[in-house]
Amino acid sequence: MVTLGQRRTALSLEIKKKLQLSCFFNRPLYLVGVRAMSGHVPPSSLFPGVQSSLSNAKYIENYNFPFCEEVCKYEKLAKIGQGTFGEVFKAREKRDKNKIVALKKVLMENEKEGFPITALREIRILQQLRHENIVNLIEICNSKATQYKSTFYLVFDFCEHDLAGLLSNYYVDFHPGEVKMIMKQLLNGLCFIHGNKIIHRDMKAANVLITKQGVLKLADFGLARAISINKSGQPNRYTNRVVTLWYRPPELLLGERNYGPPVDLWGAGCIMAEMWTRAPIMQGETEQGQLKLIAELCGPITPESWPGVENLDLYRIIDIPKKTRTVKERLRRYVKDQYAVDLLDKLLCLNPAKRIDAHAALDHDYFWTDPMPESLEKTLSQLGQSMFEFLAPRHPGGSQGTVGRRAGTPIPPVGVGSTSAGLVTAAAAASGRQGHHGYHQSDLSVFAEESYMDRVF
Repeated sequence: MVTLGQRRTALSLEIKKKLQLSCFFNRPLYLVGVRAMSGHVPPSSLFPGVQSSLSNAKYIENYNFPFCEEVCKYEKLAKIGQGTFGEVFKAREKRDKNKIVALKKVLMENEKEGFPITALREIRILQQLRHENIVNLIEICNSKATQYKSTFYLVFDFCEHDLAGLLSNYYVDFHPGEVKMIMKQLLNGLCFIHGNKIIHRDMKAANVLITKQGVLKLADFGLARAISINKSGQPNRYTNRVVTLWYRPPELLLGERNYGPPVDLWGAGCIMAEMWTRAPIMQGETEQGQLKLIAELCGPITPESWPGVENLDLYRIIDIPKKTRTVKERLRRYVKDQYAVDLLDKLLCLNPAKRIDAHAALDHDYFWTDPMPESLEKTLSQLGQSMFEFLAPRHPGGSQGTVGRRAGTPIPPVGVGSTSAGLVTAAAAASGRQGHHGYHQSDLSVFAEESYMDRVF
């Protein structure tokens, strides 16, 4: 039986470790408050001076988080997003009516450890990343605690659109120079985070925000993590249950756990193709189905085209069709710029070791030939409202939370008549973006594979 003294000693060590992480602006009392907030630790265990007659609920309700303002300073205007890790609201500061922000609510209902590890990771990483193409974290706010719980919000600069929402609206027609500007900014953001040894691990159009001035911001760093070179020479063992299914690279689908920046570049290639097809180019319903679609577009997954693939866990288990690579041929009918097709071909390379990196991609001829990248401000100024994937019209056939297309508006398939290839057709589009998120709540348990320190940093 664990004695009270042993419990206090263990708790003290745990608090000390969390204080060393300094995830919240290096404020020890704040972290202690977050831990106490869960209601799983009696206040008397944390603070011996607290009277034992004071109940947990009363203590938490009266607790003042000294470096965290109350969210009541903002007025919620509209819900603009919802995902696996929280909800997002458009809000306005009450004292300054001109200040518009985005509030990302941290879901706490299923947490047993006081604060979600994904939110800790996102906060820690965004504190370190300051760049014009990375979403800006302003502060962290909380609501008044009730019933052992306090709700926390991450406060970001507001961006008027996300790329998925813009592409779902056919009144938004980007010129070739504007497409170049979007991709240039996206790759700039990736180049910056990769240079800081961070990988995003959830690249998709819905996580690409764009302001009304046309400035692109990479967002949602809940799955991001730092990468490192193991000094002992042993390969890293990160979880491979990351990245939305339709944007997930083949190495992760085959079970690779020692990966790096190339996983984000595959997603960038999928997003780039989506600029012309107006919808995700490979919409598998299962991981095996997604691999099949990748093989049908990007060619055979074999040791000849991808040395070392035979060593991946699932390579000999999953039956993958051996098809001829047709990326250039099938995209060329929609992407008229030969340099754009060539860059797409390099981004959608099966072998991650040969996949082009962000720095080399920015130096590709695509960005240095006419038409040159041009500002998006003129096109976006014509929109009368914000465009978000969450707010896009739902088709009656689509599932809840999926983006539907306007009835009667065909989506150009990459290769007419190739429904088996899983590329977007009018019929598939009519049913909405089903399966768009590509991972479920049960997948979150896999983060236990990574140590606490690894997951935060």
